[in-house]
Parts: sequence; C-alpha cells; structure tokens
Amino acid sequence: MAKSMNLLQITPQEFIAFLKNENITRFYFVYDAKNKIVRSSHKQLQQIAEFIQSDKRDFMTHEGIFIQVSRKYDILQGAFIHRTKRGQAAGGVRYWNYNTVEDYLRDGLRLAVGMTMKNALAGLWWGGGKGVMAHNPTVDKNNPIIRASIYQEFGELMTSIHGCYVTAEDVGTDVTDMVNVFAKTRFTTCIPLRLGGSGNPSVPTARGIISGMEAAIEFLEMGTLAGKTIAVQGMGHVASPLIKYLFEKEVKKVIACEINPYIIKEVKEIVIGCNLEAKIVSLDDLSIFQSECDIFAPCATGAILNPTTIPMIKAKIICGAANNQLEDSQRDDKMLYERGIVYVPDFLTNRMGIVNCANEQYGYVRNDPFIEQHLTKEWEYSIYQIALKVLKESRNTHTPPGEVALRLANELSLQNHPIFGHRGQSVVDSLVASQWHKRTTAD
Repeated sequence: MAKSMNLLQITPQEFIAFLKNENITRFYFVYDAKNKIVRSSHKQLQQIAEFIQSDKRDFMTHEGIFIQVSRKYDILQGAFIHRTKRGQAAGGVRYWNYNTVEDYLRDGLRLAVGMTMKNALAGLWWGGGKGVMAHNPTVDKNNPIIRASIYQEFGELMTSIHGCYVTAEDVGTDVTDMVNVFAKTRFTTCIPLRLGGSGNPSVPTARGIISGMEAAIEFLEMGTLAGKTIAVQGMGHVASPLIKYLFEKEVKKVIACEINPYIIKEVKEIVIGCNLEAKIVSLDDLSIFQSECDIFAPCATGAILNPTTIPMIKAKIICGAANNQLEDSQRDDKMLYERGIVYVPDFLTNRMGIVNCANEQYGYVRNDPFIEQHLTKEWEYSIYQIALKVLKESRNTHTPPGEVALRLANELSLQNHPIFGHRGQSVVDSLVASQWHKRTTAD
C-alpha cells in the first residue's frame, strides 16, 4: 500500500488512516551522520525518509523527528529536532491546519532550523527544535475538554523523548494549553506565573521587534519611528502589544489586517484615539503587502515573502514577528536585497519569547538585566546592535542580510554546550536504541 500511495501529498487525516492500517502509532526519522542518510523507524515510511534526505530547501541534517498519533482525536503530534550542540532543542508547539503531509513536515523542519539560529544568535545555550500538531478538521479545537486532552497527550510525547526537546507556546497554542502540557511533562516553559513559569512571552517579543525596527531606521538614516507609517500583517499575541508600542513611539499611522474580527475589536480598545486602520481579511488576501508604508511587519504565519508578494511591497524596511517569513531563504532574501528593501531577519528580532523562556529555570528578578540587555542599544549582542552589525556587513559585502545573519548564527550553533557537550544527540541515539517507536508509554 505504501508503495502505491504518495504519502507526502495526502492529507494528515488520510495519512493517519494509512498509519492505523499499518498498526503504526509512533514513528521517527533520524539522521545517521556517519553514513549521511535519514533512517526511518518503519520500512513502510521509507518513502518519507527518502524525501527528507533528498530535500535541499528545508532539511538541514536534522538530528531527529519524533511523531505520534494522538489516541483520542487522531492528530499528528511531532517534535522536530534540528541541532542540539548548544543544548536541548527548544521552541514552541504550533497547532495548525496543513493540507498535506509534506506541508506538515516542511513547516516542522523549517521552524526547527529557525529556532537553532534564533537561540544561537541570542547567545542562549539551547539548540533548535519545534513542536508541530496538525489539526483534525473533524475535531472542535475550541472545546476546552478536547484541547486539554490534545495538549496533555503532547506533554506525554515530550516526556517520552526524554528532554532532547523542550516545548513552549507558539501559534495556535496559549498559556492554558501549556498548563495541560505541563500536567504531563517537566520539559516545557511558558507556563503561567501561578505555576512558577514566566507566562506569555508576547510582550517582550514585541519589544524586540521595536528594537529591530529602530536599528533598520538608524541604518537607513531615517531618524526615528516618530511620524512613520507601519503596516502590520496579523494582530494576534505579539502584534497586539507591538501596535501599542508603535503608537507610544509616536508613529503616524498603523495599517493592520486580521482574519479574526474579535481580535481587531480587542486591539482597537487598547489604542483608542490612535490612527489605526484595521480590516478583516481572508487567509489568501494579499492587499496588506501593497500598503503605502515605511515599514512592513509580518506578524502572522511564515513563508509569506515570496516571488508573488515581494514585488507588491512598497515599504523600505521589513521587520516583524512571524517565524520563517521567507518562503525560500536564499531566493527571497536575494530578491528583497536586489529590490533595495532592508530585511531584518526574523530569527534575529523575534528572539525575546525564547529568551524569556530560557531564563525561567534561574528564578525571577524585577526588571531582569538578563532580559533587558537584549533590548538595549548598548550591549554588544542586543537585538539592536546585532541587527546593525548584520545590515552593515550586508552592505559592505554586497550580501543579502539573511545570508549574513545565518552565517553568524550557524557558526554559533556549532559550539558545544560548555558543560554537557552534544548531549541532545546522545538522547536521540538512546531513543532509537531503546526502540522508542514500539513503546506506548512515556517510560
């Protein structure tokens, strides 16, 4: 059956039906560095292993991908682990709709790499990873009882992979969901304050985007944010406080779009009296890209900067909170550069969520200097200073800024943790040796 079916182009639900027919509830794909091949836990899934291995865009010798089918609601739940030399893979869990299995895998692969680069460039002793869950359209994801079950099972997955990946909040996941993850594992951050966590990291993330914008404005000698017009795609967790901070910086106008009318209403109530032009749009609406503005801030989903949208952009600067904004990191980075648009790499500016999470285990200090240093203009490794460094090197070497930032981050990501070394790889190896895919519990 596997030979005659293109497993990559079927829907996640069709894939789950296939897995059930093959009696597969857990499976993995791991990279064998010695032989330079991707190994699958099941021969029935060799087609997918070969696809991952041959892919030149999103697969970057990821150490492991561990996926399970949730027991109750038939949802693919995966942990994508890119590189753990600096420490445990860390990144949020995304709960999203995917049309095909390939879409699901590519998103996980790309997001995990993004976290490796983000964590390394921020100077954190963490590696890169991402949790991804594919929504089952037959399930009411807004039902709190159903959501509790889904996220508790994801917590069980975290426990079962023995800490090679530490999860957190991401698109489609909120703090309440993290409580349910925490109920089944200790390998999580972003849990509520009442449980000893740091809560929602959206506010510091928004502050980091402001720092990136200010660096780009300084680079172009455009003065300050005051009097500027900003276009914001998405008005959710990070964009909401971002819009508030923009008006505090005395911007002239914010043009924003959102798919959820309730969110628009909430944001308008926060910035009453400010020049906010917000409209509800469909998922495929691209009108925001054509906005007359100084800065375009992508704050929704990724892969939105591509050959279709880039020619539409009228902004001088792109700086936003969304992960993996470039559909193709090399092609689209170059395309923006050739158009003279200053692109501030997303994994550089949106680091504050993971910075906030990284500090949880070390206790809390009011106005924590280890948080605030990332947001200053003085510290050598702050968002502002690193952004300026990347943009200046881009100009001096005639190299797109995304390429410059990736090179810097990649060099840092190859440094081993000063105490534990490359422990994450040892955990992955032990999971394979213990036949993780055949176990049904977290033990």
